[in-house]
Amino acid sequence: VICLPVFALKLDLIAGCIRLFSIFYCHKNIFFLAFAFEIAVQGAINLSVHLARLVSKCPVAATWVLTCSGLDFQAGSLRVQALSVTVNVKHPSNCERPGRLQASGKENKSMRRPVSRMRPLKKIACTSLLVAVVIGVLSELTGNKWQYRMTVDIHYRMESTPYGQHDYELWKSVLNGSMYRWKESVVRQLTKKDCKCEKEESSLRSLLNWSSVTELETAFNVAERHEVKQRREKEYQHFQQRTKTSADALLIARANSPLEYPIQGVEVRPLKSILIPGLSLQAKYWHRYEVNLTAALGTFDVAAEVDEVTVEGAGQMHLSLSSAQVDNLNRQLQFITYTNTIFNPNTADTVLLKTAGHQAAFTIRIRHPVIPKLYNVKSQSGYNVSALVTVATKTFLRYDKLRELISSIRRFYPTVTIVIADDSNNPQKIEGPFIEQYIMPYRKGWFAGRNLAISQVQTKYLLWVDDDFIFASDTKLEKMVEILEKTTLDMVGGSVREVTRYSTTFQHTMSVEQGGKDGDCLTVRKGFYHEVEGFPNCVVADAIVNFFMARTNKVQQVGFDPLIARQGHLEFFIDGLGLLHIGSCSDIKVDHASKIVMPWTKQSESDRLYKGFRYVQPVEEDGRLQEKLLYFKNRLKCMTSK
Repeated sequence: VICLPVFALKLDLIAGCIRLFSIFYCHKNIFFLAFAFEIAVQGAINLSVHLARLVSKCPVAATWVLTCSGLDFQAGSLRVQALSVTVNVKHPSNCERPGRLQASGKENKSMRRPVSRMRPLKKIACTSLLVAVVIGVLSELTGNKWQYRMTVDIHYRMESTPYGQHDYELWKSVLNGSMYRWKESVVRQLTKKDCKCEKEESSLRSLLNWSSVTELETAFNVAERHEVKQRREKEYQHFQQRTKTSADALLIARANSPLEYPIQGVEVRPLKSILIPGLSLQAKYWHRYEVNLTAALGTFDVAAEVDEVTVEGAGQMHLSLSSAQVDNLNRQLQFITYTNTIFNPNTADTVLLKTAGHQAAFTIRIRHPVIPKLYNVKSQSGYNVSALVTVATKTFLRYDKLRELISSIRRFYPTVTIVIADDSNNPQKIEGPFIEQYIMPYRKGWFAGRNLAISQVQTKYLLWVDDDFIFASDTKLEKMVEILEKTTLDMVGGSVREVTRYSTTFQHTMSVEQGGKDGDCLTVRKGFYHEVEGFPNCVVADAIVNFFMARTNKVQQVGFDPLIARQGHLEFFIDGLGLLHIGSCSDIKVDHASKIVMPWTKQSESDRLYKGFRYVQPVEEDGRLQEKLLYFKNRLKCMTSK
């Protein structure tokens, strides 16, 4: 908005100047600035002589509202106010060209003096100056707001490429051509795209090892299964589009190509630029050499220009290079830059590289760097468990067992912090040094309490224990710390010892087979993958017992599903499959409070309530909750336990 003396201005002349401005400003800002400066200087020369006289004769302030799309007066009429005078200016689109501004409202009589007409040259100069100043002020106010504004479609697409669709079509290639024979022993090991959960055939091994198959779809009523399946498929497609990028697609390097290019390892930060390494054309005796690059999420340019090389499309998504000298062309290829222009915090762009008769593709990973979360622990000899580890537990009604756990911890680790999540109906205050008790709503749940407890851990590692565990002399937390400090494991479990002296580690491995639209198949097997070198009695597995030490940030990353309120264990490890590197050591033990109840022993009210809440019966409403979650949330159609 600008206020200046206004004369009988021709509206068509102003509109023409404004449209001229739109051409320069929207495309070449630098030319507009030069144009505005030149007009301002010329107009100022003519205006300086008559300024005082003009102000006294026409003290009217004008207001124009400009838009880049049309750069014309705003639709309708434009109200212009000056001092006590109100002026209405009709929009040019009304096809009305008034020769004089019509005034209305109260007017100062001293100001009702005729306005002398200016000579055409002076009129044009004043008009140009006015337009130039208005444009200059608007340019300063808007800055570069229009320059980088863009709209990117990040909505879910109606269809997405299913994971695995880019697999190399071995079967189609072998069917065409010479005769072949299947090698059944190898074919059986290949991943299939339509898995089935089946029990093992009757054998001595199957009799000794209990095996079960659970069809997860049966957890839902027959009437709702079809609708649940459709809803799950829609959610799965959205998940695929969020997590899969071009870097997950299979790329085949064709044989005998003269093109050299990077296969992997090229990475750029979002909206940043890099030099593309490794580009080259290994060709001889061509009349003219040409290379084309095409991207989808960024643009190409050259950091330097090489003689005798023609570059077309700099700053665009398609770049073409050509030269009669292959050495010059290869030198130019060393200066190719890629700039990401469409923001996504973690994705990839597929670059197509072409030359005469040949084509290749490679990916450029686009993502922010992973920001580390480091723990500042002072160096000292040995491991300070109190500084490195926080004990976390969840309790419900069993305060006698909780106090026994705390007492056993204090015998061996008197200063370690203990975090307690409590959702009892009448919570009791647990007092003592280095104890943090967090009260939750009544019966909030088992996994919700675990989430609360781990969220309050501030140390590098957390130790998870149940509230009915008891520390013993062989509960060596120092060994757990040592394993996590010296290996890449994210979690290491121990062994839970019952009153009968039987110990369990719950070591299991898990595998998922692709199953198509019906969902995948999960197989859970007892056992482990391999031993950990340098640590006897320690192995690597996918699932372990509820007594483990882990890197705090990794457990927080996976989290515990708060929908699981009463009983659950394996679900956490299923959610962490592929995210957690897990170990288990059978010689690090913790005792389990006795569950043996003698006939003459009177059961406490809290024990009776706990058992009623703790164990879910199949006939209850959430009796098959875990199966429903595995079916929908984890997109599994069946689970086999071996």
